[in-house]
Amino acid sequence: MHQPVLVKEVVNNLVTENSRIIVDATVGTGGHAEAILSQYPVKLIGIDRDLSALQIAQKRLARYKDRIGLAQLRFSRIEEYLSSLKIKEISGFLFDLGLSSLQLDTPARGFSFQSEGLLDMRMDQSQSKNAYEVINHYPVSQLNRILFQYGQERFSKKIARAIVHRRNKTPISTTSQLKEVVEAVIYPPFRIKSLARVFQAIRMEVNDELDQLKEGLDQAVRLLVPGGRLCAISYHSLEHQLIKRKFKSESRGCICPPRLPVCGCGARATLKIITPRPLVTSPEEKRSNPRSRSARLWVAEKLEPSTV
Repeated sequence: MHQPVLVKEVVNNLVTENSRIIVDATVGTGGHAEAILSQYPVKLIGIDRDLSALQIAQKRLARYKDRIGLAQLRFSRIEEYLSSLKIKEISGFLFDLGLSSLQLDTPARGFSFQSEGLLDMRMDQSQSKNAYEVINHYPVSQLNRILFQYGQERFSKKIARAIVHRRNKTPISTTSQLKEVVEAVIYPPFRIKSLARVFQAIRMEVNDELDQLKEGLDQAVRLLVPGGRLCAISYHSLEHQLIKRKFKSESRGCICPPRLPVCGCGARATLKIITPRPLVTSPEEKRSNPRSRSARLWVAEKLEPSTV
């Protein structure tokens, strides 16, 4: 079973005494949702792209069936879905990004270079684009861009060229074949980190992760009621930066040049940042769940429309 991170911190910061409806936008197998529902009499909408995870969550949360609804969809469709349910005001949003243990530990899903599997990496297995298509059909320039932008891989050009050279001979079909290509051109001291970056980059491209996150945060800010909380758990620098920029821009208010004596833009802050520095896992949690060591919890609160 996937072990959710920062559970106590999430519950304490996400749910308030005025909370009525919570959206867990990455419900996964239901770890955070179970903690919330067991402690507070709220209703919860659980959303995830992974049908396998939702099926586990449905069984795990069966005792709360009168207070929960589950749906398979991506972040960009959250607002549309809630509108179809006639739900317009949300008390809290939770985004727990990255991969779950269910995904990482299932070799057939192809997310990890540490196990053999077909190149898949789809969070939603009903979508057409997968890792095989990216690796075997993207031009070298696009592969280089993905590896550099999403993986922050300094050897991106070398790896992209090696991928194209190999696939011209025979398709790259499995995680081990992709691993061999990377290892062949990267010196041993750098291989593990390069492999992690390559697999991260391909996964992010397959699932359109950053654009989906941007859209999800935008919709969450629009849908939250004043006093509602937005919590996001990120795991790598690209997610950290995106969330930090979003929170900062939404909490800034007036964007007029400092030299203007009176505000002319009319912009107002929509969020108050609750965690100037993100919360991190305790040493005890890191020891019990090593995958939590990079987790960062960001929290903001929706402001009243009239707040300056």
